[in-house]
Amino acid sequence: MSFVLKFQKIGAKFIKISFRLRIMFCLLVILALSGLMFNMYYTPDMRYCFVDTLAAQVEELREKPKKLEDILLADALPLAGHSIFFHETSCPSTIKSITKKLPTAEPHIENYVNYVELTARQACSVESAAFHNPKTNVYVLYASPRYQLANITADPILSAVLSYKNVRLRNVNMWTYAATTPLYKWLKDGELFKSSYVFSHASDFLRYLTLWRWGGTYLDMDTIMLRSIENMPPNFVGAESTRNLAAGVMNFAPDGFGHEISELCLSDFERNFKGNNWGNNGPGVITRVMRKVCDTETIALMLDPKRCKGFHIFDRNIFYAISWEEWRDFFEPEKMEKTLDRTHHSYIAHFWNKKSVDFPVKVGIKSAFTTMAANNCPHVYKAIINHFSQF
Repeated sequence: MSFVLKFQKIGAKFIKISFRLRIMFCLLVILALSGLMFNMYYTPDMRYCFVDTLAAQVEELREKPKKLEDILLADALPLAGHSIFFHETSCPSTIKSITKKLPTAEPHIENYVNYVELTARQACSVESAAFHNPKTNVYVLYASPRYQLANITADPILSAVLSYKNVRLRNVNMWTYAATTPLYKWLKDGELFKSSYVFSHASDFLRYLTLWRWGGTYLDMDTIMLRSIENMPPNFVGAESTRNLAAGVMNFAPDGFGHEISELCLSDFERNFKGNNWGNNGPGVITRVMRKVCDTETIALMLDPKRCKGFHIFDRNIFYAISWEEWRDFFEPEKMEKTLDRTHHSYIAHFWNKKSVDFPVKVGIKSAFTTMAANNCPHVYKAIINHFSQF
């Protein structure tokens, strides 16, 4: 009998322990599922990428870095209709190489400062524009606040770009930049920061806003200029295919018909913005606007400036001779001669960074891209050869 009682007591304890374990297991499962759901549906506030959250910490540094001048507050503003603009809209926290460490006044403490930086390919884009257009100021606008390097020679790529007197690096505060423009209320409403492609759509937003403010030429940072555009007539874009125009190279006059086009682009951008569609807010905008201006959806008919009220739409060979589906042709040695021949009459080559960004280009391997770089961004190319193993 005593054996039976002992067995019953042990069994009761086991059931009690087992019940507690089951409760704990259920709680762990609930916590795990909650964490999974949080990660799936939580999205950080991307606005923090575009404001200076480090300003207070920078004040604690022994050597205080100087922030890049703001485009609207600089002593010399862009010359309306006669400037070239690039935009860098990446969030520094997503680019490890941009964030560098500096010692603070207290020993053992380090802060992170978002220093200005360009990748080798971005730098080549900027240099090629400055190289071929010496009478035109070339602006690189950083949407996420950046600080100047104390010693520019520490970055051979940036040093190569800044050897050109017509290159200007500037911060741009999106909110003050949009103030007094048709898109200010839209920006404040925060629709941009809910986008699935925030950085790309921030670039779309800024390119149309910049052309509305100053006129001139906008260029993507995955282009290489092959010849000067200083003598080209104002008001132009390029066809990317038989169906669409592209927004990687655009020029609007700062007034008159050019400014009317920029107004139409801002209106279309706001009215048709789609945060879940990568191309809708960039090439989609200029394509829809020019379909209305030219009164046709046929790209071939848009090539006639008379039909488009004097606006110039160039065929794809001028800016986009190599399509995005053929992006590898820029980098594969066996395609070099054919690609150089196809771009022989081009003003600009677009190497489609969205596709090619992770494709390694080793120094010493000849390709269309490295040949173009050697001829059109010689200082950056030399810096790559001397300091790095790949482009």
